[in-house]
Amino acid sequence: MLPDLILASGSPRRRELLSRLGLKFTVSVPKTDESSRPGESPADLVARLAALKARAIAAIRPEATVIAADTVVAVAGKALGKPGCAERAFSDLKALAGRTHEVFTGLHVASAGQEFCKTVRTAVSFGQFPDEVLKAYAETGEGFDKAGAYAIQGIGAFLISSINGSPSSVIGLPLEETARILCALGYPLFHEGKKP
Repeated sequence: MLPDLILASGSPRRRELLSRLGLKFTVSVPKTDESSRPGESPADLVARLAALKARAIAAIRPEATVIAADTVVAVAGKALGKPGCAERAFSDLKALAGRTHEVFTGLHVASAGQEFCKTVRTAVSFGQFPDEVLKAYAETGEGFDKAGAYAIQGIGAFLISSINGSPSSVIGLPLEETARILCALGYPLFHEGKKP
């Protein structure tokens, strides 16, 4: 019998993405310090935070397989956090408008003493829009709790002119990499979705 699957995240977006693989899992939200360290690159930050989250839950449930991820948006090598308000969201959107930025997602899976990690980089290009459009989008509040102040899976999709990489990673969980790791561990994808 395979170990229980646990998603170490409170993100509804990650929960929805993982559910697409047709696997039964539970959610446990770790308590971790998500602040960056001086001089830490965005790629190193997401890898470290994903590992911290996975290990925090694995310490409580060592018999389970724990999946954790962390995502940041970076422009010119600098990570943008979650804005939390319309003013900050507008500022972040202005910084991204008309240019290409990077989205890094760290994936960490802990299972029976083994650890699997992957950092996925996706390049996202924004179109150029007038300030009033960016302000109006910022004021919807959709991006308040999202790195970079936008939601690729929501109304913020209009901002994006092109993506080079993984759309699911931009949302918060790289599905190809997650599926590969879980398949290697013996989890039967889509088993929960089979019809009798």
